[in-house]
Amino acid sequence: MSKQGDMGLQEGVYLVTSEDFPCLVEVWEASVRATHLFLMEADIQFFKPLVQDALPQMAELACARDEQGQVVGFVGVVEDKVEMLFIHPLWRGQGVGRRLLEHAVKALGATKVDVNEQNEQAVGFYLRLGFEVEGRSELDGLGKPFPLLHMRLRD
Repeated sequence: MSKQGDMGLQEGVYLVTSEDFPCLVEVWEASVRATHLFLMEADIQFFKPLVQDALPQMAELACARDEQGQVVGFVGVVEDKVEMLFIHPLWRGQGVGRRLLEHAVKALGATKVDVNEQNEQAVGFYLRLGFEVEGRSELDGLGKPFPLLHMRLRD
């Protein structure tokens, strides 16, 4: 699933296997419920199967695991863009997101990300880690009224 074996992964970052997909969806949902307060329940239920379907299509997927090997966060990259970065709320603020984003940038060449403008915590996270806003869209990629900020890693 990845260009590199586990040996090429940053410490604390692991390959995702298809057996991990149900857990990734659980992490996604827990993260979204904690951070995407602008979404209604119907929105979450709309997006959930789309996330399930998108996971096997991700060119690169990596995760962070707890001591028991359970996924606590994951990042998905396609070409040079972070398409997914979600951390279980119990693990936020402990460096998991930073570690996964650094892996995406250094090992996978990610330089871009789209972030829901209303997810101010995520916007701040990317700004702190060297990204800047280069554009904005009123609608998300599915035409829903959730404005996106298009961010790029500063040189």
